[in-house]
Amino acid sequence: MCEAPRAAGDAAAAAAADVDVVTSGGRRRIPAHSSVLASASPVLESILQRRLKKHRDGGKAGRAVVRIRGVTDDAAAAFVRLLYAGSSGGGGEEEEEIEEKSAAQVLVLAHAYRVPWLKRRCEEAIGSRLTAESVVDAMQLAGLCDAPALHLRCTRLLAKEFKAVEKTEAWRFLQDNDPWLELDILQRLHDADLRRRKWRRKREEQRVYVELSEAMDCLRHICTEGCTEVGPVGRAPAAAPCPAYATACRGLQLLIRHFSRCHRTSCPRCQRMWQLLRLHAALCDLPDGQCDTPLCMQFRRKEEERAAAKAGDDDDKWGLLVKKVKVARAMSSLGKRRQMSSSQS
Repeated sequence: MCEAPRAAGDAAAAAAADVDVVTSGGRRRIPAHSSVLASASPVLESILQRRLKKHRDGGKAGRAVVRIRGVTDDAAAAFVRLLYAGSSGGGGEEEEEIEEKSAAQVLVLAHAYRVPWLKRRCEEAIGSRLTAESVVDAMQLAGLCDAPALHLRCTRLLAKEFKAVEKTEAWRFLQDNDPWLELDILQRLHDADLRRRKWRRKREEQRVYVELSEAMDCLRHICTEGCTEVGPVGRAPAAAPCPAYATACRGLQLLIRHFSRCHRTSCPRCQRMWQLLRLHAALCDLPDGQCDTPLCMQFRRKEEERAAAKAGDDDDKWGLLVKKVKVARAMSSLGKRRQMSSSQS
């Protein structure tokens, strides 16, 4: 059976073909042009040079023969057709020609014959159709064909639907016949889970640093601007909330009021206030005597004494906390300036 490539055009173009691509079963002969095949694949170029030279030297009639083995006739025909489509600068319509039944075999051919653009399209075609039933086979194929994009999509689907994948026949077959790949998949899923947990932990830590940075700004706002949203003792709080810090200002004022009255040495709320005052002193950049926050100077002197006693050792937990809050304040300030500049423009 003969099948002219679509990109070859009419019968005249097929007659101008100088090679026949023969499939594994030998039931299909596809007339093709050596220049097109050679330009698409360096492996085919090397094969064609030898075959054409042998054909000419032998004085044989007809066209030289190039065999594509190891795949079905339909997959081989699809491979040649896609090579022609790529050589003619085909667009999105040709991408639809990578059918589901032949996509895996075309990927193998694209890898074997070193056609990177076709390999990427096959990865996309297979990856877009991944299911729990097919993901194990697709991951094995990605490993054999060195297809990182497909491997990544398989890993993501495995992480998302691993319980469904465990129930498939493909996974049970993998457990019985390829324990090393099973171990590799489980290790990758474990590593991905550790990375997610680490990212969530870091995000939670960053949120705490941002909240502490806002608390420092709110504390300076209360002590410098004299915000009295809570109101005097025995009276109702102010009708309108603080316009600058909303509920955070009221909560901090309540904490300050409790701190000024409580006389318990083990009060957790008072200990929290002590920590906020100490953190403020570590971050305060005002000259001596110009800060209105209570106990600022006392805490600054104590921190200087601790720093001198430690001989410049800044790796303690408190020093690390101060550094993190400083970074959070700088990033928050930068974000606010960008918002203001964008709103003004």
